[in-house]
Amino acid sequence: MNPHFPHLLAPLDLGFTTLKNRVIMGSMHTGLEDRFYHIDKLAAYFAERARGGVGLMITGGYAPNRRGELLPLGSRMDNKITALLHRRVTTAVHQEGGKICMQLLHAGRYGYTPYSVSATTKKSPITPFKPSKLSNRQIESTLKDYANAAKMAQLANYDGIEIMASEGYLINQFLCERVNTRKDKWGGSSENRMRFAVETVKQTRKAVGDKFIIVYRMSLMDLVDGGQSWEEIEILAKAIEDAGANIINTGIGWHEARIPTIVTSVPRAAFSFATAKLKKVVSIPVCASNRINTPEVAEEILSNNEADMVSMARPFLADPFFVAKAEVGKSKEINTCIACNQACLDHTFQMKRASCLVNPRACHETELRYLPTMDKKRIAVIGSGPAGMASSTVLAERGHDVTLFDAADKIGGQFNIAMQIPGKSDFAETMRYFGVMIEKYGVNVRLNTKATAASLIDEGFDEVIIATGITPRTPPILGVEHKKVMGYLDVLRDKKPVGKKVAIIGAGGIGFDVGEYLVHAHAKSEKAEKQQWYKEWGVDTNLEHRAGLVDAEVLPAERDVYLLQRKESSVGKNLGKTSGWVHRATLKQKNVTMIAGCQYDLIDDQGLHITVNGKKRILDVDNIIMCAGQESNRALADELIAAGAEKQGMKIHLVGGADFASELDAKRAINQGSRLAASL
Repeated sequence: MNPHFPHLLAPLDLGFTTLKNRVIMGSMHTGLEDRFYHIDKLAAYFAERARGGVGLMITGGYAPNRRGELLPLGSRMDNKITALLHRRVTTAVHQEGGKICMQLLHAGRYGYTPYSVSATTKKSPITPFKPSKLSNRQIESTLKDYANAAKMAQLANYDGIEIMASEGYLINQFLCERVNTRKDKWGGSSENRMRFAVETVKQTRKAVGDKFIIVYRMSLMDLVDGGQSWEEIEILAKAIEDAGANIINTGIGWHEARIPTIVTSVPRAAFSFATAKLKKVVSIPVCASNRINTPEVAEEILSNNEADMVSMARPFLADPFFVAKAEVGKSKEINTCIACNQACLDHTFQMKRASCLVNPRACHETELRYLPTMDKKRIAVIGSGPAGMASSTVLAERGHDVTLFDAADKIGGQFNIAMQIPGKSDFAETMRYFGVMIEKYGVNVRLNTKATAASLIDEGFDEVIIATGITPRTPPILGVEHKKVMGYLDVLRDKKPVGKKVAIIGAGGIGFDVGEYLVHAHAKSEKAEKQQWYKEWGVDTNLEHRAGLVDAEVLPAERDVYLLQRKESSVGKNLGKTSGWVHRATLKQKNVTMIAGCQYDLIDDQGLHITVNGKKRILDVDNIIMCAGQESNRALADELIAAGAEKQGMKIHLVGGADFASELDAKRAINQGSRLAASL
């Protein structure tokens, strides 16, 4: 029994095989699956996580046939050539002592292809193509394709397969009246609607025999109108067990649902109550998922008997050695997933290779390597924001002599600002991680110290990395010096009092963050905050209503807020692809007035004078908060150059906001800082 996490790290006997712990690395489509020439990169990606101690890994989704592809020429497992190629992946995993299942995913109407199919011709609201309706003959053929795909995965030496039947993909589409309005044996009654799911498991089990893991990923809460009732879910779960599944993994919500399920603002382990209820009606292991990102949270779920296993996907992008660190009591060294979606899901939905904001090595293991240096240097890093923290820790890990300067009294830079936003408290985990790494690798930290060109030259540093970030930009508006005007740092960092009526100038990420901060009714405890979240998004924690939906109870906003931008495009259009809609919905719930195409005319005692579509108006507000962009703070770099530092042999580098000031971009800053540090 592990002394640190006895439930999480206990083995799980499946009869014919044993998993070394209760951790599943959940499926993530990384972009490495879709092209055969990425197979060695995929093998390295999984091998590193197997070495990190995960009990069972699940690949990104592979279609059982062409019509099930997520995108044209996307990942499929339907022939022996592909299967034999995948032995590179399974061999790499098994050599590291790991186990791995291939996920079989038929996209159904979520396929981004003109040849997609579904239970009916109902079009998905999130894809441009209308699907064709599967005929009875095509359904039978698809079932055979699932069985064949499982056999091919077996030939590839995978330890099992996961049948993807949640999040609104094909099997989920058959299960729900939202899509399935068929009148034949595959539709109508709940018994008929679940026939396709049950037959998929039955035929797959028959094809692969008894000694092959079958995980069935089941939607516990569809969170869309026309979704399943809890009674239907329980009946289905029992049928799936009888059909031959070894494990029931769980999913929450369809991709088209208007309730967030995995973004930062979702409370940790927000849906484990549903897994706990399902666990009571089946005898095979049930796996909890969604927003589980620390071993402490996972251990609590298991110790409370809410699940038999936990699935964590993005946390293994953030830290492939999550389990290994937990095993030896070093959970503080885990690089925690902050559920930002910026480098993982956003990349995937933009058809880019996935990675991780806090760990740019994710999915780039063969390219970005932190090798020990053969040429130890004295390197100064100026600024301890995301870029500075990343570059200093990687440099020190590689063996350089690193000194980190910051004029502030603590590390973190803009992350200290971000963690003030409702739902972004996990950003503190990143600062905790970097703080531990700074200490572990012996970075010399000098806080409350403003580095100067003269002092850096006098100390004789070989290289200087300027990570001084940005300075907020003040737009040239008449009256901008008025006492009503504040900067976002005044609000978030300095906690200056803000009136009840507020105008925010600038509707980028910072503007939205400030808006959320100002309208949010801050709960007194984490538990109260969680209950408030359920109510405001309309989540049925009693599971008495179909699809887990109830009417939302939105608390009144703390302030009347206007969110303004010069651009005429939709406000918030350029926010994150998979999380931006959540921020927009949150502010709409709180009745924030969003105005595009603003001309800012004057600020005076009356408030903010603006012109929109040629019409002048005055916003009677107590405060105007500037979130109108930022400029690179590269004064120190200019001073060093002017002082002749480069001529004396010192190399100067700019990273993060000091190099390029756009919206505050921690993803780019950490990636740039890490890659620079790996190259020196």
